[in-house]
Amino acid sequence: MAVPKVNTRRIAPAGRRERRRAEIRDRLYRAALQLFAERGYLETTVEDITETADVGKGTFFNYFPTKEHVLATFGAERIALIERALERARKGPVLPVLAELTGTLVGQSRESPALLRAIFAAHASCAPVRVELGKRLETARGLLQKIFVLAQESGEIRRGLSAAELARVVQIVFLGVAVAWSLNPDSTLRRTSEGVWNLIVPNLVAQRRHRRAPTG
Repeated sequence: MAVPKVNTRRIAPAGRRERRRAEIRDRLYRAALQLFAERGYLETTVEDITETADVGKGTFFNYFPTKEHVLATFGAERIALIERALERARKGPVLPVLAELTGTLVGQSRESPALLRAIFAAHASCAPVRVELGKRLETARGLLQKIFVLAQESGEIRRGLSAAELARVVQIVFLGVAVAWSLNPDSTLRRTSEGVWNLIVPNLVAQRRHRRAPTG
């Protein structure tokens, strides 16, 4: 009895189609960020993005319902970074995870001062974008709070501090760091954020009690 042949023709094209879709989406995303940095968010049109990405104008809406969704994707990447940091923090120790997160969160290599200025300007001038930013900040703050709770439970950070307040203050500080750096990038953003974290962390670390040596 002959063994029936497996038809793989339907599987391969589907895989290629998914890769193709991912490639086009990434191309549109990168083109949008490039144009936001060069022209500003409000001055960039969907047609500008599709022309730079070398795809048809209608193609944009197959991947992003609106131009605002490009910024939503940018924000979602930050949320994903914090989620991954939370998973690492659960395995401990927590302080190195926080140190890495503060450097990575605001200091990703592809960011430029012009891009950050354009994104901040979009948040300041466009109400729908500002609303989405508020939602993302709230989500990020909740995740940061969980990380700080883990740090307190492990004894790495003082328990007398409110984890919710720590998350709020750290978020505000590093958002300010990114704004300040975008206006005056006198160093890399990562190096700047790491320097700020090194100033903050001594005030958070739990003090270890040393036993007094017995006197003879």
